Amino acid sequence: MTGVLIVDDQKLVRAGLRMLCESARDVEVLGEAANGVEAVAQSAELDPDVILMDLRMPGLDGIGATEQIVRSGRRCRILVLTTFDDDDHLYPALAAGASGFLVKDTDPAELLDAIHRVAEGEMVFSPQLLQRVVQRAVVSGRADARVAAPVPLTARESEVLALVADGLSNAEIAARLHLSVTTVKTHVASLMSKTGYDNRVRLAIFFWRSR
Repeated sequence: MTGVLIVDDQKLVRAGLRMLCESARDVEVLGEAANGVEAVAQSAELDPDVILMDLRMPGLDGIGATEQIVRSGRRCRILVLTTFDDDDHLYPALAAGASGFLVKDTDPAELLDAIHRVAEGEMVFSPQLLQRVVQRAVVSGRADARVAAPVPLTARESEVLALVADGLSNAEIAARLHLSVTTVKTHVASLMSKTGYDNRVRLAIFFWRSR
């Protein structure tokens, strides 16, 4: 069961997110918060697996709350859910320690999938946002020199890597390549081991810088 804390200053948004989360058998809404201060307090009290975090809120905003929660060392992971997908919101949220970034018009099924993926340790973005993150890293040269070194990959690992770079989830990759999700997870774990990169965003950067 994945425990979720919903953080948003709008009651209707919180109600809608609660209904969506409660429609999934393996997601439990542990609580709600209307601002960053409440989010910090409830993250300590409720110990959720995932926090759905709005960014623009009165008082302490979502970025400030994310910084405090991450700094506290709690195990919860933060999935930003916002109306604003511009760089002025995206990169500060990532710098604060968010594990994912989605806009509020995301398909409900995709949001539930993102909650599970973030809970499992993935970093989650919509494909368009992932490409922006990767492009910025590639252009600015922020990926370190290890990405330039040749890494021996199997043909199947190369296929999986390309789909990871396109922002597909393990389930989507499994469907595309006619594999089981467990097999895809094994390939992704192997890719991380071989490249030395421990998340899917860095794998995507590795892919594009290696081309």
